[in-house]
Amino acid sequence: MKVFKFGGASVKDADSVRNMCSIIKTYINDPLVVIVSAMGKTTNALEHLLSLTMEEQDSSKAFDKIRTFHLAIASDLGLSSDEKLNLELAEIFEQLENGLNEFSSSMGYDYMYDQTVSLGEVLCTKIISAHLTNEGITNTWLDARKVLRTDDLHRQAKVDWGASQAMIKSHVNQIEEGIVLTQGFIGSNSDFKSTTLGREGSDFSAAIFATSLNAESVTIWKDVPGVLNADPKKFDKTKLYKRLPYKEAAEMTYYGASVIHPKTIKPLAQKGIPLYVRSFQNPDNEGTVIEESIVPNLAPAIIHKDKQTVMSFKISDFSFINEHHIHLIFEHIKRLNLTINLMQNSAISFTICMDDNPKKREQLRTALIEEFLIYYNEGLEMITVKNYNQKTINQLMTDKEIIIEQRSRNNFQMVYKIG
Repeated sequence: MKVFKFGGASVKDADSVRNMCSIIKTYINDPLVVIVSAMGKTTNALEHLLSLTMEEQDSSKAFDKIRTFHLAIASDLGLSSDEKLNLELAEIFEQLENGLNEFSSSMGYDYMYDQTVSLGEVLCTKIISAHLTNEGITNTWLDARKVLRTDDLHRQAKVDWGASQAMIKSHVNQIEEGIVLTQGFIGSNSDFKSTTLGREGSDFSAAIFATSLNAESVTIWKDVPGVLNADPKKFDKTKLYKRLPYKEAAEMTYYGASVIHPKTIKPLAQKGIPLYVRSFQNPDNEGTVIEESIVPNLAPAIIHKDKQTVMSFKISDFSFINEHHIHLIFEHIKRLNLTINLMQNSAISFTICMDDNPKKREQLRTALIEEFLIYYNEGLEMITVKNYNQKTINQLMTDKEIIIEQRSRNNFQMVYKIG
């Protein structure tokens, strides 16, 4: 059993779907589970649609744009006369429209987000299933919401591993012929209400299915040749890692490398399932394999994060920062579900760097204003260099106003302002 995951960029239009189909045909004789994200920028479009609804603005144009986009792809794939597909798509759009019409503030944004945005994956996989059938590829459409069980934490749902593994095994093992086609990113709670695993969570879905089925491997098909040591859109002369140890890949995702969802590595490493990252544009290339291995002389990994905020908490009476103060700060950070990307303390202050979130930043400031003098800088950028060398650091520090600089034996981090 192999597990493939295709992201939104790999199914953004009819030609992309055809390309995906050609990749699947190459592995048609292998037992295969295929996990797919929403098409193109559909998730963004559904988020926008929900925002308009919440703000009580006219959302009809946004709704029609989403519907037209999907129907156009179906038409380009020659599926306009597929009555079964047309009925299924109409039912999904009706469900979406009815859900938005019934929205009330008492439901909560996160709950409505999951009920709305999750339908992007459902729409996509219905179209792809029909296309695969049209191409002679036997497939079974599986609703991930029926087999991937989570808790009630909408938008960041935690997986019920025992229930999910049992249901995934049961449903997939009943399918005797063809590939299994299902959705990434989505699941459901014990009340069968849709939940999502966090933005870009389809990689994590692939790991959940793979570990549940004791898969031979997972392959994530991307628009890059594999795992690079830096984002080619931001840095020149990037290098491809042909092989990465699980530990290195996990640390890269922790620091913000976006090529793989942060929760993907751990379950695969625990079961020893290799993860391949390959290009859907050049499917014959080997890409990167992430597995238990020793790889000497790894090129420095450069991980960039923009939209950063630095907050400093200073003791107002000139006493020293102690465990009580740090505990108090972390208590509110946990309550607000904030993630710290870097922290640093001196005798009288404690400083953190986190992703920009003006609303939560103000909530944190308000909660602690009586205990500390609080200062912050927003609109900053951050670079982490794993396995750094001084030459790389010198190049990266050029023309930057450094706010925080920190280094350990293997990692270098800096938060800075440009211009």
